Amino acid sequence: MAGPIYGAIEAGGTKFVCAAGSSPAEFNADFHASIPTSTPAATLAAVVAFFDRVRNEMGPMAGIGIAAFGPVDLDPRSDTWGRLLQTPKAGWSSASLAEPLQRFGCPIAIDTDVNAAALAEAEFGAGAGTESLAYVTVGTGIGGGVVIGGRTLRGLLHPEMGHIRVERDPRDSRFDGICPYHGDCLEGLASGPAIMKRWKQTVADWPAGHPGLEIIGGYLGQLAATIALITSSERILLGGGVMNDGRLFPHVRSAARKWLNDYLPIEARAGGFDRYITAPALGPRAGIVGAMLLACRQASSVKG
Repeated sequence: MAGPIYGAIEAGGTKFVCAAGSSPAEFNADFHASIPTSTPAATLAAVVAFFDRVRNEMGPMAGIGIAAFGPVDLDPRSDTWGRLLQTPKAGWSSASLAEPLQRFGCPIAIDTDVNAAALAEAEFGAGAGTESLAYVTVGTGIGGGVVIGGRTLRGLLHPEMGHIRVERDPRDSRFDGICPYHGDCLEGLASGPAIMKRWKQTVADWPAGHPGLEIIGGYLGQLAATIALITSSERILLGGGVMNDGRLFPHVRSAARKWLNDYLPIEARAGGFDRYITAPALGPRAGIVGAMLLACRQASSVKG
């Protein structure tokens, strides 16, 4: 494999996916690992061991990109850059994702997993050709990332779309929500665990006409309308396990159309709601491709 070698990590609450290659379009099939997320010490030791093998067999790396679950400190000026902040993932609050990798002596870039996935979709996936897009993953939690002009959106921290308030569906008034911080925020109502607690089934198990399709689709449609109004994204992608079978999309689009009420030119400029709110094209590869993009960009910026 000719050219510089880059490392990529998709750091998730269930597993850490590690890969190496010469570009986001060319991963080395022999250097790919899925490491169960256990304790920070054990998990990060396995990550370091993986990249030790990369270095020993492929040579020094030009950069490493990390697409991380959060919340995580993304400010390179901060003393806690690269560390997870207060997270529900037991034992991981204050764990540094970047520090163990500094031994490799190459630039390290870190962003959220959803920001990285958004970046990958903007470059190679369902957002190719647009200047802005939002990517939302609906699974164990709900997270969102935004790319505008090739750059991911970040500020004091990073977008936390899963924790916005939504108007409750009257059919769902008795469910308190599961978010330990906000109760019935979007994540507390529409994430995979919230759905399972409420109905004892996944979306894929629901029969046609199940009321949850309209309820959960309605909540996610409110999110889509909010994203459209605040970021003016040219496309909104919804991925993650809850969206996998595709049956929620018509309900999400219908609810977004209702909440926007023709206020934005979705039909004229975005080609209609079917095109505006859609599934990612890269599927489960988006996060690791985005991490590799982060590595390449960081290496280029340092070199330049």
